[in-house]
Amino acid sequence: MHDSILRLESKTVDVVLKTHPFAEILYWGPHLNHFSPQDAESLSRPVANGRLDVDSPVTLMAELGHGLFGTPGIEGHRDGMDSSPLFKTVGVAQEGQSLTVTAEDAHAGLRLTSEIALDDSGVLVVRHGLTNLRAQAWQVERLAVTLPIAERAGEVMAFHGRWIREFQPHRVKLEHDSFVIENRRGRTSHEHFPALISGTPSFSEMHGDVWGVHLGWSGNHRLRAEAKTDGRRYLQAEALYLPGEMTIAEGETLWTPRLYASYSANGLNGMSQQFHRYLRDNVIRFPENKPRPVHLNTWEGIYFDHDPQYIMRMADEAAALGVERFIIDDGWFKGRNDDHAALGDWYLDEKKYPHGLMPVINHVKNLGMEFGIWVEPEMINPDSDLYRAHPDWVLAMPGYTPPTGRHQYVLNLNIPEAFEYLQERMTWLLGEHPVDYVKWDMNRELVQPGHNGKAAADAQTRQFYRLLDVLGERFPQVEFESCSSGGGRIDYEVLTRCHRFWASDNNDALERNAIQRGMSYFFPPEVMGAHIGHHKCHATFRQHSIAFRGLTALFGHMGLELDPLSVDEQERAGYRHYAALHKRWREVIHTGTQWRVEMPDATTLAQGIVSQDRGQGLFIVSQLAMPDYTLMMPLRMPGLEAGARYRLTLLDHPNIRLTGEGGHTMRKLPAWMEAPQTVSGEWLMQAGIALPILDPESAILIGVERV
Repeated sequence: MHDSILRLESKTVDVVLKTHPFAEILYWGPHLNHFSPQDAESLSRPVANGRLDVDSPVTLMAELGHGLFGTPGIEGHRDGMDSSPLFKTVGVAQEGQSLTVTAEDAHAGLRLTSEIALDDSGVLVVRHGLTNLRAQAWQVERLAVTLPIAERAGEVMAFHGRWIREFQPHRVKLEHDSFVIENRRGRTSHEHFPALISGTPSFSEMHGDVWGVHLGWSGNHRLRAEAKTDGRRYLQAEALYLPGEMTIAEGETLWTPRLYASYSANGLNGMSQQFHRYLRDNVIRFPENKPRPVHLNTWEGIYFDHDPQYIMRMADEAAALGVERFIIDDGWFKGRNDDHAALGDWYLDEKKYPHGLMPVINHVKNLGMEFGIWVEPEMINPDSDLYRAHPDWVLAMPGYTPPTGRHQYVLNLNIPEAFEYLQERMTWLLGEHPVDYVKWDMNRELVQPGHNGKAAADAQTRQFYRLLDVLGERFPQVEFESCSSGGGRIDYEVLTRCHRFWASDNNDALERNAIQRGMSYFFPPEVMGAHIGHHKCHATFRQHSIAFRGLTALFGHMGLELDPLSVDEQERAGYRHYAALHKRWREVIHTGTQWRVEMPDATTLAQGIVSQDRGQGLFIVSQLAMPDYTLMMPLRMPGLEAGARYRLTLLDHPNIRLTGEGGHTMRKLPAWMEAPQTVSGEWLMQAGIALPILDPESAILIGVERV
């Protein structure tokens, strides 16, 4: 048995597997300093009475044929036959901390290839490949990655949401049965972010054992946390196939999406920091090694009303505000005067731009800014020249009229001519214009997605990837943003092809506090688009001060979403101030370690980022509503160096005033705000600092610097 026990290890996390006669993960937890393969014998399970006479393992594929009686990792058949495969290991190859296990079921004519890798960050990456060895096709109904977790994982955290309110966390107990999230919208979705976190009861930001998984896939998906009747638990994730959608012919291999998994003994912060490090080390790649440029996007400023002369005046003002990348949004192509028409007609609107795009682009570049532009290639309006010429290019089932969404249909990228058309039009746009940045939108779910009469949501997602791959290879200097109505397509697989996410179409600073915090569990700040919008939010009509909007946008990849010519000088001064503040701190924000800080009052949200050398830290406290208590609770600052001393600085605040005659919040400020103080890192981490009493919907920014 000892020969079949293998370990993958990192500084923080180990995974121990038994590979024969079938592959099973025995341990996924803290790094083991004194491991011996023979230790694994201690986990040899008893066999319960009243059930099967043999042990039922939760293998890598969790086959039902082992008597698992939970949710299997594989379901399918060959015209009703070969529907209950059992895979036996036929080969194992280990290279460093990567393991490939090959298993077969000769009777069912199937081969399973499992790739398991443990990164230095502590993140585990797993995927399965299923190969059909027989002449007759095998119909795949489900193919999942299953990861067993410890029995002490008694709680699950997941994310719900909707358009303009994404990444909202919720929790359920994991004591019996399953907790399942399913997405059938054809994109990653606002509603069901493909992630599950399980942990010891009441796990928190700083405490508890936590196992988090994220499925890197931009289409339909299913995730499950299951507590078996014998008490064992596992997490499971898969691409969700529509009926009849997935068959594999002889010799073909179907690969699952990669499942990314992070275990931490230090709560949710530890889990997130491992995910962030993994992405920074392995996935996030910008065309140039330079600071992330501050944006101005024209959408909420001018919508479809494009006048090149006015846009160039906007660019003048944007440059004066400190903007470094200027993006023209929807409305630049022919016939696009509202969202009812013209998607698919990717030719310049010569009525709006009689001299072409180049005068505007040259003007933007002469101001020292990069130029970006908006596209939505996957969509087609019924009112478009493209649809009139090719109504058969719509992604739909024959015999049905698909419903429109935002007055548009989806273009079937599985049709070679449609794919080539988009490739040619995007090559014209990016090849004949010095474009630095593309905001790639996708504003409609897939309803009855069909190609040649069969379901084709999975195939559509793969063709989207192929289109981005082609354009990325052809134009390596161009950055791409995954927008999709804001948070609709945010996942690790699309991040291998893009450089930024538009976190939400909602720029309301109050809502953004929750959205951005939810997104931070899996993504670092440098890929999270966070913009200062108009003082009256276009999504909610709620109004906030420039200070609250500016500070909320600080901890991401900052931009502006407005017309800078239409606001007063006080607002413009605010934009200049927060753009400069972001630039001053963006190296720390975009490379440092992020900490979500728990506060005893749920109306107060706090977070910080500490530089890699722990020499600087930036902490923000946001007061979302009226506090529960008369006094704010002290802010503890994790991640500092215990033996160092730090100077405290109030970097930004909402014009805090004292009122000696009653009314408002305070008669006296905390002492550190009135006189300079230096404090030990240990004290700041363990005891913290007193906070001023903040008004609802305001925030303060505090800096610490090692002295």
